[in-house]
Amino acid sequence: MSSDFQPPPKSLSILSSVGGVVTAVIAIAILNFWSKQLSQSAPVEKPKISISQEAETAAIDAKSATLPGTPVSPSQITATPYIAPGVEKLTPEETATARQAWLYFQRNWNDETCLVNSVDGFTSVTMWDQAAAIAALVSARELNIVPVAEFEAKMSKMLKTLASMPLYKGELPNKVYNAKTLLPVNYGQLKKREEIGWSAIDLGRMAIWLKIVGAKYPKLQPQTDAVWKHWRVKRLTKNGQMYGTAVVEGKEQYNQEGRLGYENYAAYGLKLWGLDVKQALNHQSHTAFVNLYGEGVPYDRRDYKNSGANNYVLSEPYILDGIETGFQALPKAYADRILAAQEARYRATKQLTAVTEDNLDRPPYFVYSSLFVNGEPWATITDTQQQHNNLRFLSAKAAIGWHMLYNTAYTRQLFDFAQTNLKSQTGWYNGFYESLRQPNKALTANNNGVILESLLYKQVGQPLTIWAGVGR
Repeated sequence: MSSDFQPPPKSLSILSSVGGVVTAVIAIAILNFWSKQLSQSAPVEKPKISISQEAETAAIDAKSATLPGTPVSPSQITATPYIAPGVEKLTPEETATARQAWLYFQRNWNDETCLVNSVDGFTSVTMWDQAAAIAALVSARELNIVPVAEFEAKMSKMLKTLASMPLYKGELPNKVYNAKTLLPVNYGQLKKREEIGWSAIDLGRMAIWLKIVGAKYPKLQPQTDAVWKHWRVKRLTKNGQMYGTAVVEGKEQYNQEGRLGYENYAAYGLKLWGLDVKQALNHQSHTAFVNLYGEGVPYDRRDYKNSGANNYVLSEPYILDGIETGFQALPKAYADRILAAQEARYRATKQLTAVTEDNLDRPPYFVYSSLFVNGEPWATITDTQQQHNNLRFLSAKAAIGWHMLYNTAYTRQLFDFAQTNLKSQTGWYNGFYESLRQPNKALTANNNGVILESLLYKQVGQPLTIWAGVGR
């Protein structure tokens, strides 16, 4: 989930220049919608962590970083291969977790198109979030939450929509649509047609899920192929890299897209369809390491200062890569370090830590809660580099995703914390604020979709591309 181009013109506003997963911009654009929702809810509780405790944690975090960090050597990558966990039946608690996540999709499914709202109650959708909806629907079928007939009807209609929807310049899916009418729109402008470009990273995730559905359910393969054939993919890649577009003051910007993590994950999806993404898949060419609480964490050298793009280090791309491909896009050794650094932070600060990006239930409505970004450890920022470390939160999808992948004593704590604190009547809340000591009550398709596919991964005991037979 990245919103980085290289190099984006620094004079451009966030609303016109970002690429990648545009949920962040949707979140900002629907500020008024969230404000109305919040005004109807109970008053926000006062922080339960004292200022001195918060300052102490911040001081420990600041001291936790050492540059340069301990690199992951090629021999270490080879020595830590991915090993599939094997089939394991879900516990009653895990089955209930999956059913809880499906409640979001029941509430936010648009029957006219079979597209799903990215954010609860707001009929706007990105291709990243629609891929999450595909993942959720597949998971719901396989976990016996929805009947086969319902799955086939919904999936068939959704694929028909994706294969016929209007495209940006007749080429590729627009960054955002009205989920009910299929109108290509700008962020939050649900009634006005506007083509604003495409996101290569969003389409890379969609590409993975089209392959999974087509391979697992042969009856649907002609429809998944039809979606891909609907796209004119020539400009999606160039010189082995992924490219996206944005429309700024009526003119198209065409730039390289992605940073370490999401870049590699999304590129793997495009590779499955035969595109040349050799450079985007290279996990070494731009990688450096920073020690965070003694763990050598990989990050992308292309930061905001030298490229105009933020180089967030986040949990989600590593979780998705593990669950969906078995670490074919990124080394498992990188994911090991990223989880280990978060556990080490917990040992040092007593703050359970599982950070990634997501919507908030209050301004600024979307943040990237990072291990490391633009030279800063444990920073929580917006796309425009505004810091909001007071809004750092433990992510539900990260907590549950890490547990399904690693099943350690620490990830069990994360899972149990989410179970106790993050249930809502319509799905799983996005997370729990460290400082405020209360839930981040935003509800999103991506959060609940990642949770569902994580539980499917545990049940089938294999990366989902392998389970589905992709590439056979």
